[in-house]
Amino acid sequence: MTRQDNVFTPVLIGGCLVIMISFAIRASFGVFQIPIAEDFGWLRAEFSLAIAIQNLAWGIGQPIFGAIAERFGDRRAIVLGALMYAAGLVLSAYAITPGQHQFLEILVGFGIAGTGFGVILAIVGRAASDANRSMALGIATAAGSAGQVFGAPLAEGLLSVFPWQTVFLIFAAMILASLFALPLLRAPARATKADLEESMGQIVGKAIRDPSFALIFIGFFSCGYQLGFITAHFPAFVTELCGPIAPGSLLHGIGITTTSALGAVAISLIGLANIAGTITAGWLGHRFPKRYLLAGIYTGRTLAAGLFIVLPITPETVIAFSIVMGALWLATVPLTSGLVGYIYGLRYMGTLYGLVFFSHQLGSFLGVWLGGALYDVYGDYTAVWWIGVGVGALSAVVHLPIRETPLKDRGPAIATA
Repeated sequence: MTRQDNVFTPVLIGGCLVIMISFAIRASFGVFQIPIAEDFGWLRAEFSLAIAIQNLAWGIGQPIFGAIAERFGDRRAIVLGALMYAAGLVLSAYAITPGQHQFLEILVGFGIAGTGFGVILAIVGRAASDANRSMALGIATAAGSAGQVFGAPLAEGLLSVFPWQTVFLIFAAMILASLFALPLLRAPARATKADLEESMGQIVGKAIRDPSFALIFIGFFSCGYQLGFITAHFPAFVTELCGPIAPGSLLHGIGITTTSALGAVAISLIGLANIAGTITAGWLGHRFPKRYLLAGIYTGRTLAAGLFIVLPITPETVIAFSIVMGALWLATVPLTSGLVGYIYGLRYMGTLYGLVFFSHQLGSFLGVWLGGALYDVYGDYTAVWWIGVGVGALSAVVHLPIRETPLKDRGPAIATA
């Protein structure tokens, strides 16, 4: 096997390290919902809005950081992202009003954009061979899930020893430590001759005018809604609505004795199951049409969410739902990013995926914010959960008409339409 054909390149390893730490911290914010609300006596919607703003800033920042990486270099974009991430966490540790937390989450959101999927997947995609690209994107996405595995339980464990302010400072140090992986992140600018002859504006303009790009944009919205809501609210959802953990049960025997601990473990289980899910999606993406795989994933999510909310919420159903949803969690990311790169080329994949990801983060903003707002109105999460079921079904449908053909192969009349 040649170096080019080896899927585990230094670029992939370095990218996995950065994205793992970035997503471990990001996935833990739901664990802070109750401690911060109780510390200041806030309504649930206050910190929910802060997390929602973080998700929206992440979406706004993603195409910006993609363009920065393509104009000034990948590693400079990652350094800038890590510095903003750390600054947002440090300043948040000293914030005492809802407005301060909400404002500072803009910094955190931009930091995630610089150290997350948009920049890292573009680097990994350019460094991988055509045969290995889908699998490499799946592995890099799985690294984000691996971060989720230990992020929420780590936050829960640290909160049992330290105040939440100190945990924020520890997380800031962790994101800065991820920069030690930068020497590994050297990727060639893989692009066709046609790609190099066109400017970013020309390629982006063609993509925006393509109906398939609009369908990808719309479809990724529901992914963000579901992920944003569950990451931010599922620990509290489980804490408050799940039935008690019976003494002598398997969960009780391994030390999970409260629904609060189960909520943190649920986020970890989602991440653990998604390691297998994203790698499998990456493998399948090289063998089957990505649009059909995406439609299938969204259908599975919709069915899982619908069944979970109509059945009694017990420790067993929480575990089952976490595993099923986890298998489908970020499986959309290697397929969506791979679809963007395949249809529109690799030269400006970071910017184009960033634009699509903005839709994802609009969904995340709505899911997180509505979760807190409707909770304060109705006293539970049922309404916002059913909205997620509906948008998941919509996303399953809109992926089916996507034209999975490279734009450059469609002919001048279509490519410039």
